[in-house]
Amino acid sequence: MKKSFVGALGVVCALLFAAAGTAPAVGAPPTTGKTTVKAVDFAGTVALSNCSGSVIRMPGSQPDDPALVLSNGHCLETGFPGAGEVITDRPSSRTFSLLGASGSRVATLRADKVSYATMTDTDISIYQLTRTYAQIQRSYGISALTLNDRHPVAGSAIKVVSGYWKRIYGCNVDGFVYRLKEADWTWKDSVRYTSSCNTIGGTSGSPVIDTTTGKVVAVNNTGNEDGATCSENNPCEVDENGSVTIRQGINYAQETYIIVPCIGIGNKVDLSLPGCTLPKP
Repeated sequence: MKKSFVGALGVVCALLFAAAGTAPAVGAPPTTGKTTVKAVDFAGTVALSNCSGSVIRMPGSQPDDPALVLSNGHCLETGFPGAGEVITDRPSSRTFSLLGASGSRVATLRADKVSYATMTDTDISIYQLTRTYAQIQRSYGISALTLNDRHPVAGSAIKVVSGYWKRIYGCNVDGFVYRLKEADWTWKDSVRYTSSCNTIGGTSGSPVIDTTTGKVVAVNNTGNEDGATCSENNPCEVDENGSVTIRQGINYAQETYIIVPCIGIGNKVDLSLPGCTLPKP
């Protein structure tokens, strides 16, 4: 895992990547030939005590819904969930530093619960905040980042914003991994970056933004640091036939379109909704 910064003190303290949001986070799009590119900045991203994250909304979220923060399951303040563990509706008072477009802190947001978290099949945590999207917008002029409800596309240009490091990285989706295995955890259909997204500890939880749509398509979570096989901080790729591939220095993210069908009215996580494939407790 691109663990918490605290867990990566022995690693060179480099920096990370990009995020963008709706509204202020996506500026006037320049055009290059037939391709429209969304400008990506830090608005709507957050810094956790040990990781990165972002204020997110579903395509159908309403202004008066409680806002949500997306990060990794391994970024939970209580430590890594075990393999097979799923957490729902657990009280939390965790705080997040909300960033503006330039990366400066504009506010402190607070959670009232962990709506959902797991490291099984994917690596996500979703916190519910004490404030609504409308309240955040009125107070700070910051809009949430929208999750794309479609699978990301190989070859597409992406940026990933680290609220922790306040640095944006750009690369492309190199491809998808049938199974990504790291120590006790296995993740399905992971995004593999091209090499220029060389993320480090503290970048965990950063939103991965498709620069054509300006929407979140994945959440950054790990990379193979040492060339080791299937161990912590050294994930391995496993294909449908069980063949294992090691790509030292290559980093990965978990797709977020699978979250959208599991969020119901009022931004409530409902794992019984049609089309919801997130692991259940």
